[in-house]
Amino acid sequence: MDLLLEVCDTYLLDYVYGKVFPVNMLPSSVTNSVGQFLDLNTGNLNGTAAKPAGDVYGYEPFLLEFTDYTFQSIFPRYNLFRETLTMFVLMTIFGWALYFSVATMSYLFVFDKAVFNHPRYLKNQMSLEMKQAFSAIPVMVLLTIPWFLFELNGYSKLYLDIDYKSWAGIRQLAFEVISFIMFTDCLIYLVHRWLHWPRVYRALHKPHHKWLVTTPYASHAFHPVDGYMQSVPYHLYPMIFPLQKISYLILFTFVNFWTVMIHDGEYLANDPVINGAACHTVHHLYFNYNYGQFTTLWDRLGGSYREPDQELFNKSLKKSKQTWEIQVEKMEAIKQEVEGDCDDRVYVTTKAS
Repeated sequence: MDLLLEVCDTYLLDYVYGKVFPVNMLPSSVTNSVGQFLDLNTGNLNGTAAKPAGDVYGYEPFLLEFTDYTFQSIFPRYNLFRETLTMFVLMTIFGWALYFSVATMSYLFVFDKAVFNHPRYLKNQMSLEMKQAFSAIPVMVLLTIPWFLFELNGYSKLYLDIDYKSWAGIRQLAFEVISFIMFTDCLIYLVHRWLHWPRVYRALHKPHHKWLVTTPYASHAFHPVDGYMQSVPYHLYPMIFPLQKISYLILFTFVNFWTVMIHDGEYLANDPVINGAACHTVHHLYFNYNYGQFTTLWDRLGGSYREPDQELFNKSLKKSKQTWEIQVEKMEAIKQEVEGDCDDRVYVTTKAS
């Protein structure tokens, strides 16, 4: 995240903080002591190159040179208040943008809109999903801020330099990606099963299971604490294991793409290993199965794997009324066990007909 932050600081945020919190807001006694390092009129170092500024201010740029605005604010780049505020705003905007753009692309080009006729599709469901996600994302970001601060201030094993041209470097990157997927898949499985404990389910996870049949917009429609808990493994990995920073940004984005994909209702293949949309559809329909995120491995080991119904892979059968009636019958029996008689859902239709 420090690479992303540096780009934003250099091209926008140094200027914004300099204008909103200018260094001349400080009392004269403070500005005089700071003046030995800075020309407060320009923000430049007195007769020195940019590098010593890093020694003075505890910050060295990774990719970009300091600008005339870098030292114009009373809150330098490494200030915890500034880092917290910046990461909250940036990651909230990024989260909203990624969610709405990817989910909308999926809705337009992938999602099977026959789901709208499913007897367990909710009235105004997509707008409800969007509202839930829109309100949850800022809270999830706020809860995640401590992890971002640890990463920004060097308390992780994230690194930048690697030899992309050597086989050793390529093997290292491949190993990190595979181990990241397997590590997070295992921990998310455990967290997800915990979220289905009855008391935890009622308190945190039930809002996401409001969507018995999903659209791409259900992907981030969580209770914010639920969404945060399932994101913790992604931040825990680089605290324990080395991970290249560019790879981390790519994986972070991929995870959000994947979350949308497994909610889009398009069942491309009945793969016994990949926990795709079909497996996750089973989870939303039948609650107590297929908790994994990327693979079926941990569900198989944990005895919670349920193979998707074969009708899901037949374009005509998956949307037939008979298939939906069977799904509803199975679903209602399990839903009764999980939620009892407390069902505040309002369906588009009240029966499978």
